[in-house]
Amino acid sequence: MGVRCFVDVALAEAGQTFDLPDGAARHVQVLRAQPGECVTLFDGRSDVEWDAEITAMGRKQVGVRLLAARAVQAELPHAVTLAVVMPANDRMDFLVEKATELGAVALQPLMSERSVLRLHGERAEKKRAHWQGVAVAAAEQCGRVRVPEVRPVLSLSAFLAQPPAGLRWMGSPGAARTPLPAAGTLTWLSGPEGGLSEAEQLAAQAAGFLPVGLGLRVLRADTAPLAVLAWLSLA
Repeated sequence: MGVRCFVDVALAEAGQTFDLPDGAARHVQVLRAQPGECVTLFDGRSDVEWDAEITAMGRKQVGVRLLAARAVQAELPHAVTLAVVMPANDRMDFLVEKATELGAVALQPLMSERSVLRLHGERAEKKRAHWQGVAVAAAEQCGRVRVPEVRPVLSLSAFLAQPPAGLRWMGSPGAARTPLPAAGTLTWLSGPEGGLSEAEQLAAQAAGFLPVGLGLRVLRADTAPLAVLAWLSLA
């Protein structure tokens, strides 16, 4: 695959010209692309990507012209949001990257009673922005044209106070595995390294989350959500 970039610019029609945003311009410059060469661009607003020709290469600016669009079918039949109590260290980076590759449409970082990683205020927003960048890079690499939204960090109680629409599952070791659902909206709730407390599990069930098991083994906090996506990907 050649140079492929997400651009936060509405890509509308062949012949459209513009300068690449800073991040995409740096990407193209680092790869030493030259005027006349083609790059692939997508804006995350539709299931389309564009071939574009580099028209100018400056020290800080890269000009492009759109050539032709093509449809891309890379999404799951299920619109899956991962509501995950954030794992510690760099495991959240890994989770965001792999969730993007496996087709999640959104990630909702959470904090719970047993959270190791706790984020508030400016630090939480900086982390969210960092994870959004991880999702962009993963979408560029894996061929998706939709970039998952990484939402602001919430407490589990705040999240459960306004439960999402659609099917709701909660990872629960020892619970039965449920049949695969028909295409639609699904939210998967996962706990932290120590799991959700009993009170949190009961609150989640009261909010409509069905306990679902993923087999005989206890999976890590950053493994269980990915296992669900892989399961749905192969359906």
